[in-house]
Amino acid sequence: MAGPVEGVKVVELGVWVAAPAAAAILADWGADVVKIEPPNGDPGRLFGPMLGCEPGINPPFEMDNRSKRSIVLDLSTEAGRGKAFELLAGADVFVTNVRLAALRRLGLDFDTVSARNPRLIYGLITGYGETGPEADRAAYDVAAFWSRAGIADLLTQRGNPPPFQRGGMGDHSAGMTLAAAVCAALLARERTGTGQLVTTSLYRQGAYTVSFDINTYLMTGQPIMLGQRESMFNPCMNNYTAGDGRRFWIVGLEGDRHWPALCRVVGHPEWMTDPRYSDARARAVNAVPLIAQLDEIFATKTLNEWEGVFAGEPEFFWSPINTIEDVVADEQFHAAGGFVDVPDGDSSVLMVATPADFHGTPCAPRSTAPKLGQHTEEVLAELEARRQR
Repeated sequence: MAGPVEGVKVVELGVWVAAPAAAAILADWGADVVKIEPPNGDPGRLFGPMLGCEPGINPPFEMDNRSKRSIVLDLSTEAGRGKAFELLAGADVFVTNVRLAALRRLGLDFDTVSARNPRLIYGLITGYGETGPEADRAAYDVAAFWSRAGIADLLTQRGNPPPFQRGGMGDHSAGMTLAAAVCAALLARERTGTGQLVTTSLYRQGAYTVSFDINTYLMTGQPIMLGQRESMFNPCMNNYTAGDGRRFWIVGLEGDRHWPALCRVVGHPEWMTDPRYSDARARAVNAVPLIAQLDEIFATKTLNEWEGVFAGEPEFFWSPINTIEDVVADEQFHAAGGFVDVPDGDSSVLMVATPADFHGTPCAPRSTAPKLGQHTEEVLAELEARRQR
């Protein structure tokens, strides 16, 4: 269960979520990750109290810091920075999301660090990029990813306030991107023998997430309008409510292909030849009354009852709109490897798995998140042993 990046040495100087998430992915995949923390710890250790968890319980921090070793270094001191330089001298990868100005003050910017270790892959996550007038502007993902990149606006129904982002959405997306970039840079190092700087930003990540919309605007000058459920041009691509109040989504993206299946499911095969619904244009013109009829029909059965009906029609594509509780109870999510048991002493803790599997080099988390400074003496002893060699 060593994983595809076994033997890769990673040093992380991360705060909150984005860089810790990237390093946690690499740790899940087998890397040896040493997490540098200040004496008061990564501020991500505050998530538990912020969420009202019992002392010692911090689910978000556990997700993004499992399988790591924690070392406390005071980087405001020459001695602390010296230990950090020693760690980086023997590392393959450095992962950070500390702001650029702070990294320069500490002497941990790319130019300075790579001069000491030219083979180092330096992975950096910023809020808004490395250059430009706001390159050093502070950012969380709700600002740079969710708000500024257009996602919140695109998901706002007319006349309503924008929706709130769930915690860490942009951070985890950027973390996965950086982990992939680091692995690509490691592959390039095999050919060139030298490391490099690889970066992503929350802003870029957000724009890429909605690039379907942005690229359409770039190439046509027209935005893609957010549809209203009651008047969707394609009623086969819409959400509905069953009689028990549970919602589900029909995903008949290819209207002409999926329309007959919908007609059969709702018991109206005659709609297939009805001139009001004969093609996509006709269904769009008559979308409001058609959706209203479908609403009435779907309200006649519970979702479990409809599920049995849907199962008899292979060309009917759909999905329940799950709650978090539904996901945790979903047999398919378990079967697909969505959860993993993380070792915790003599027991284990069930957590969400990193969303990638390696069938030739399988991997799994090795431990829960470390206590603050738990491995300081161990890591410093390794540095001393390396000096002795």
